[in-house]
Amino acid sequence: MGITERREREKNERRKNILNCARELILGQGVERVNMEDIAKKAELSKATVYLYFSSKEALLNEICEDTARGFLELLKKLPDSGLKGMAGIKYIWRCYSELFGNSDEMIIIFKVRSYLNSWLPVVSLEGQNKSSYVEAIISTVKNFIDECKAEGIFAPDLDSTVATRLLLSMFSVILENAARIPPEARKSPAVMEGMTNTFQILIRGFAKEGIEHEKISIKSV
Repeated sequence: MGITERREREKNERRKNILNCARELILGQGVERVNMEDIAKKAELSKATVYLYFSSKEALLNEICEDTARGFLELLKKLPDSGLKGMAGIKYIWRCYSELFGNSDEMIIIFKVRSYLNSWLPVVSLEGQNKSSYVEAIISTVKNFIDECKAEGIFAPDLDSTVATRLLLSMFSVILENAARIPPEARKSPAVMEGMTNTFQILIRGFAKEGIEHEKISIKSV
């Protein structure tokens, strides 16, 4: 490996370390109490060095959001080559979400960050914000699955797919808001996970075409 490649790798590793240290501090102290000096100290770097990588606290927080959106999109890209469509796709999205929530604290961190950056919004909005290509891709994927459910005759034909997408993703935010208030050791308990699943299921049933059997839209068997 040449000098240029080694330096680039070191820069990337330092950047990742700064982000990881910021995540740990946010999880333990909350976004408001964490500053760039705290992050620098935890990363064992000077504050000036941290500012070389991130021009402000807001820039660093936005990068955390980007990382999370990128990671979630990577999960969605693992859809089988045969292609999951419609309700099968909705179930897959829920599985990705619940696995990410159940296996890491990343979802709690992203909610804390988003709430800090958009404190004037009660939930994560799909309008009025600058959205990255990763977020746009997630929104597009969810909307496509909802459109396919309508075409399959599972969701009501007059369902507004854009509104349904907003409700679905905002519901995730509401769940995270409630989970963030729960003591860390209880966030991933079976009772919490069951409550999340039931909330998601109720919303999906609200999208369903009249007369559709509950079994066809059940996510509990996922």
